[in-house]
Amino acid sequence: MLTGKQKRFLRSEANQLKPIFQVGKDGVNENMIQQIKEALEKRELMKVNVLQNSLEDKDTVAEQLAEGTNAEVAQVIGNIIVLYKESQENKQIRLP
Repeated sequence: MLTGKQKRFLRSEANQLKPIFQVGKDGVNENMIQQIKEALEKRELMKVNVLQNSLEDKDTVAEQLAEGTNAEVAQVIGNIIVLYKESQENKQIRLP
């Protein structure tokens, strides 16, 4: 689990990032979870955009993505979810 201080740090790091994935009306599926897992291994920190036509609630989507990828939800703001997962091979982010 992330502490409040770590979440604040990750939110500031994610500030300049653009969302890489979009969750639409089909919701979260296995293929998407696999792709996000791979992207998190490379980047550690990323944004996911929940589109207006998504049938799932953004908090539900955040929960499903975090569970499926074993990542932490650093923030849900508007329709954007910020995910963090420590990389095994490409460690770039040093948490406070």
